[in-house]
Amino acid sequence: MRGFSFLFFVALTILMWGIYGPVLHVGQEALGDGQRLSRWNPFICVGVAYFIIAVVYPIFMIPRETKGNWSPGGIFWSFFAGSIGAIGALGIILAFIFGGSPVYIMPLVFGFAPVINTIVTMLMSRTIREASTVFYLGVLIVAIGGAGVMVFKPKPPAKTAMLMSTQQEEEQATAATSSEKSETETKKPAADTSETSPAISDSPAKDPITETLNSKEPVSDKNFIWMIASIALTALCWGSYGPVLHKGQAKMGGSRLRPFLFVGLAYFVIAVALPLLLQSYLPPDPGTWNFPGIAWSLAAGAAGAIGALGIIYAFNFGGKPIYIMPLVFGGAPVINTLTSTIADQTYNQLEWPFYISLFLVIAGAVTVLTTAPRGKPKPQPETS
Repeated sequence: MRGFSFLFFVALTILMWGIYGPVLHVGQEALGDGQRLSRWNPFICVGVAYFIIAVVYPIFMIPRETKGNWSPGGIFWSFFAGSIGAIGALGIILAFIFGGSPVYIMPLVFGFAPVINTIVTMLMSRTIREASTVFYLGVLIVAIGGAGVMVFKPKPPAKTAMLMSTQQEEEQATAATSSEKSETETKKPAADTSETSPAISDSPAKDPITETLNSKEPVSDKNFIWMIASIALTALCWGSYGPVLHKGQAKMGGSRLRPFLFVGLAYFVIAVALPLLLQSYLPPDPGTWNFPGIAWSLAAGAAGAIGALGIIYAFNFGGKPIYIMPLVFGGAPVINTLTSTIADQTYNQLEWPFYISLFLVIAGAVTVLTTAPRGKPKPQPETS
């Protein structure tokens, strides 16, 4: 049975990474103010969860490892892998804040991250010239499917639509108030205007990025580009995560948990320590700390960390990347879509073009992973 025991950990990773986005989105809503999603507080919770699972757990388990050693190079590359992983997690949070939904954001990430992963791997192993036509066809299929997912994505749920209506009403009221105030000020004598001008000039300039972050609109012309940029950031970071971590593992003698330990430490520094240290310089987070929001955000971080640990154990129990990663990146988007549409009650809005586009994303990602050049095998030592 050991020959197939790795499938349990593959299934565990598919489930954990599949629910990561929807659970994190719930945490952002719970920690928000009812109209805006929280951004830094969920990110901190994700970092805390990674610290518990990726630091505390390896500390107890590393002494039992029979393979691996400590090395400065391994520490550097593993910490770097964790850093870009944490930045990718921040990209997901920002994509939600800019109005995105887990139902299409996560499939796009899971579709393009394997492409980035494979390209970075080929660049690091200098096998980019060995890529076949089928490989590039897979990249094209992912791109076509990704575009289709964005075009045929379901409409925002009723709760989001209500917030949009509230946003429009508030903007109309604000515009009316500003108009009345402007008319009143024009009727004032010049002396009064000069007295108030210093107060106007001393007011701080509005930050357009902060205004966009505080916006409640789901996907508008104003924040669509920012949402796409956030998705691209996550795909780039999470796609590069695997090859960079693998280099850290190689420099630690093939150890699995030693590199994972420094991934957890990087998450703690990027997602916990820095936001807390820089909180006075960051835009204020809407909402307040509360138990449901903390619990959901911690659960999202735990799902991400457990999924990463599942990959490690799948390798330890005999699984090979050539079929483990296609299974993970093919199955996780399906779990994500089911979870998201059930939670948002948008499953009735999904039409066949969306499903076809989702299938293209998955099929393209699997094609890229399975047809990537593997490089020349290392020569085996001769035995006498």
